[in-house]
Order: sequence, then structure tokens, then C-alpha cells
Amino acid sequence: MDLILWRHAQAHDHPDGPAGRQGDDKDLARPLTSRGEKQAVRMARWLDRQLPQGALILCSPAVRAEQTARALGRKLHIVPALAPEADALAVLDQVQWPVGKSPCVVVAHQPTLGRVIARLLNLPEDACPVRKGTVWWLRQRERNGRVQTVLVCVQTPELL
Repeated sequence: MDLILWRHAQAHDHPDGPAGRQGDDKDLARPLTSRGEKQAVRMARWLDRQLPQGALILCSPAVRAEQTARALGRKLHIVPALAPEADALAVLDQVQWPVGKSPCVVVAHQPTLGRVIARLLNLPEDACPVRKGTVWWLRQRERNGRVQTVLVCVQTPELL
């Protein structure tokens, strides 16, 4: 199974500043900045060339994540369980890791995505910061009778 984790592109700051709470209504309504829109388009063009047509696209209900995912131009599913501060195990459950049949793109948030990556690669929980707009592509495979999770690539919008 392929799991593609895509952090939303750059968004406007929380209107309440640092005192704003991640996941509250104001946070969920934050749109992408113009730079974020460009990041999303660049990454979407690259991803569209790599993904098979049957890939499943799951997205956080936050506006910034939905705008990022919509740049891909494919059917997407808004999944409340992918909201900010989602649990890493809940994300893996949503994508049916590792038994899902289709490649799955998850457009969501930090620190959740970093925690999913750390869990799959057997790293400390805080070991994988994910930059805005960046994709981490992971794959589960069997090699010599052992199941492995491998990192296929990490792509940032700045390098496209």
C-alpha cells in the first residue's frame, strides 16, 4: 500500500494570534495565503503525474487543507477525523493501513502527519517535522518474508 501524506500549504495565521486554539472554528476557517496557493498548485501538478487515477484522496475539514487538496483537481473526501490535532492511529485507521487496496493521499496537519511518519518508520514521536506544502510518500512492501515500510520520497514545493 502507498500512503502519501501531504501537509497543507501555507495559510494565514490564526486571527487570535498565538493565543488562538488549533482546531477551533477560527482555525478551521483559515485560508491559504497567495504563497500557499502557489505551493499547492506546484505540488498538485507533481503529484498528479505520479498518482494512479484510482488514488483515494482524504482531506481534513480545515479550509486550508481543502484548498490544498482541491489544487489536485480530483475527487476528495472530507474526513472529520483528519482535523487538526488528529491522533496518528486514527489517521492510519482511516486509510486502512496497511491493508488498503488503493494508494491513499491524506491532506492534513502537523504534528499529526509527523507522528504518523514516525510511527511507520519506528522513530521517536517528535522526530518528523513536516514543512508546509510538503509530501511524504511511504510504501509498505514484503521483502524476503518481512513486511517493511519504506520512504519512497519527500518532495517540497520549493524544489519543484
